[in-house]
Amino acid sequence: MTARTDAPVSADEAILPEPFAGWFLSRGWTPRPHQLELLARAREGRSALLIAPTGAGKTLAGFLPSLVALHAEKQTRRRPVAREGPHTLYISPLKALAVDIARNLEAPVAEMGLPVSVETRTGDTPASRRQRQKRSPPDILLTTPEQVALLLADPRADRLFSELTTVVLDELHALVTSKRGDLLALGLAGLRRHAPDLRTVGLSATVADPEGLRAWLVPQSGETRRMADIVEVPGGAKPDIRIVEAEERIPWSGHSARWALPAVYEAIRAHKTTLVFVNTRSQAEMLFHELWRINEDTLPIALHHGSLDRGQRRKVEAAMADNRLKAVVCTSTLDLGIDWGDVDLVIHVGAPKGASRLAQRIGRANHRFDEPSKALLVPANRFEVMECRAALDANYLGAQDTPPIRDGALDVLAQHVLGAACSAPFDPAALHAEVTTAYPYRALDRATFDRVVDFVATGGYALRAYERFAKIRKTKDGRYRLSHPSVGQRYRLNVGTIVEAPLVKIRMVSKGKGGLLRGRGRLLGEIEEYFIETMAPGDTFMFAGQVIRFEAMREQEVLVTKARDDTPKIPVYAGGKFPLSTYLAEGVRGLLADEGSWDRLPAQVGEWLAMQKLRSVLPTREELLVETFPRADRHYMVAYPFEGRLAHQTLGMLLTRRLERLGAKPTGFVASDYALAIWGLEDMGAMIARGRMAVSDLFEEDLLGDDLEAWLAESYLLKRTFRACAVVSQLIEQRHTGTEKSGRQVTVSTDLVYDVLRDHEPDHILLKATWADASTGLLDIGRLGEMLSRINGRIVHKHLTRVSPLAVPILLDIGKEAVGGEADESILADSGEALIEEAMA
Repeated sequence: MTARTDAPVSADEAILPEPFAGWFLSRGWTPRPHQLELLARAREGRSALLIAPTGAGKTLAGFLPSLVALHAEKQTRRRPVAREGPHTLYISPLKALAVDIARNLEAPVAEMGLPVSVETRTGDTPASRRQRQKRSPPDILLTTPEQVALLLADPRADRLFSELTTVVLDELHALVTSKRGDLLALGLAGLRRHAPDLRTVGLSATVADPEGLRAWLVPQSGETRRMADIVEVPGGAKPDIRIVEAEERIPWSGHSARWALPAVYEAIRAHKTTLVFVNTRSQAEMLFHELWRINEDTLPIALHHGSLDRGQRRKVEAAMADNRLKAVVCTSTLDLGIDWGDVDLVIHVGAPKGASRLAQRIGRANHRFDEPSKALLVPANRFEVMECRAALDANYLGAQDTPPIRDGALDVLAQHVLGAACSAPFDPAALHAEVTTAYPYRALDRATFDRVVDFVATGGYALRAYERFAKIRKTKDGRYRLSHPSVGQRYRLNVGTIVEAPLVKIRMVSKGKGGLLRGRGRLLGEIEEYFIETMAPGDTFMFAGQVIRFEAMREQEVLVTKARDDTPKIPVYAGGKFPLSTYLAEGVRGLLADEGSWDRLPAQVGEWLAMQKLRSVLPTREELLVETFPRADRHYMVAYPFEGRLAHQTLGMLLTRRLERLGAKPTGFVASDYALAIWGLEDMGAMIARGRMAVSDLFEEDLLGDDLEAWLAESYLLKRTFRACAVVSQLIEQRHTGTEKSGRQVTVSTDLVYDVLRDHEPDHILLKATWADASTGLLDIGRLGEMLSRINGRIVHKHLTRVSPLAVPILLDIGKEAVGGEADESILADSGEALIEEAMA
């Protein structure tokens, strides 16, 4: 059943009871049609997906049926009755969002005098409060996917969820496209075991596949796809977006956007409150530092990202809510749903990488349905200028490019199986039937499920001799139980699917006499372990917006002191870069090919493209341009697929192997979101001209066959992916009671297991999960395959005598990236100015 916002709602269904109707009236509001529509669906016991633009009152619409039901329930009781469990669960992808929603929900509850209790439960919630919530649960619990998994693994889960009627899933599009979404889908299936009539409500502003989300919300059965209702709200006011203009020269490469910082600062000065979004934590640290360096007016500017200490993040959020800040430099920790009405500008530094992500972040400004959000895009380099233009065009068209809903990951399923045993012994047939009601696992066959159960029980054929991998045991009645109570304790410590680079805590200390470090000091946050391993005592770096000096490593803590260094090292956080969406990649190719659209680009960029057309060629939307040219005693091949860094890195590895076989003697490559450059000792352009190799053969679709298998067999990349799968499946545990393994310990453990499985059980269920992850994530094989098919017969090769204008950005990246090969990279370290002058002469 599908309902639109203009669908009729009966008079009985549309009437709001008191005190709700009076509350709307007292604020001068009229309930919006979609809010009444969701209320009507709830009275019918139906699940629904609400798609509505930012500021349309989605959150209130999601909670209104629960508030009305709780009010009615408590009105009928003569005296308060202690709850067995919550009436409503609200699940969000961000801890900050749960806290913000709690704050915004408490206001109407208090103003209407509703006897409704609202609490949050996240990883930041103290353990004492989490235990108290089990004994005395609130009416509405705002939480995260990981906490749902923990609660389901509790032996008292059947009692805790016996009164659950509704689950509200906020920013649903951001939950379902990752392993966290798999964990949550399995969690919903588990919740329905305890509450069979459970109703779900999905809320989202950016949806590319509404039909998939509708199916995800409800239990699946058989081949017929079941669907939740849908309520759609027409788009609100179009956003006011522009790309920054500045007199400075737009950089050819790089990601700092320092060229536009004066314009960014002036924009902050001219507005009440600004959110400054960047894509990585290291960019956030750098930008925050640079803004304070030019902050002549001492404007209150703060920093917010996931590695900062929880207390510092909460202080920033509270100051933001109280309108005490002029700007916050932030990452994706604040890009979903945060409702700060006084934010009147969003600045996006760096290309957004996706149209939906940009729409989501822009929606943080103004946060009102009928007034336009205001945004400023700040590209860091010339290619990013075109990407920002493509994103701006997509936003005005209302285009969405959220990733498709993924098939359920087997390592997540293994974790869920272990969690089920933590709650109570389970029957495998019943658990398989339950798991397949979850949309990502709807096609999971029994044989694969049994292999996952066997993996949790024994570690698999090659590992069954090791007792520590036996997490569950089969009982006489055919059910599975925990092999030991300590397994449950370790499960709770390691639940979740977010596997970040190993972190160490940073603690600020002081120096005493003789330079000795003293005092426990203040905790600043956490940083990736690998970054600290590159440092020597006395090195300086920037963290939490200040320059600090590395003094020593003590256990799992980094001891630092205050420093006064104008040139600190900048921490680089692993895994922080978003992939370029296919939609924006196509938009950039379209801009490149359409000379008539260049007048919408800055004059510098238009001149750059015009010079490229004069010196070489600009490909059409469907073509692949490949350029070859000599430079500095080396020979280059540069391709422009515009398919994102992950796909390009895989392509670079495979092309290098193929070029080696053909005698081109490649010595290295570098990849960006837009292009790929390979260099070697032989003139690859001359080899093509003389027929020694064909450029079409280099990009044949069979590139993803034997070459890929051979490369992966000797690559460290699969080991890195296996490490993450081993941690998610809990084959290898990062945390034990009172201790946490270092990143090096986890790496050694998983590498040993990986080698054993590759040699003795190559079809192991965890290796299968590893390959699935690598092909869709780390290697982006699917996207690479689509590109190779698209360009078949459409490759344009230009053999040039010197570097082309379009090749300058990727050549400038050489030396900034870790690249393979035997060449001495010092010969490539020419000045950027000389390279630009050569290309544009």
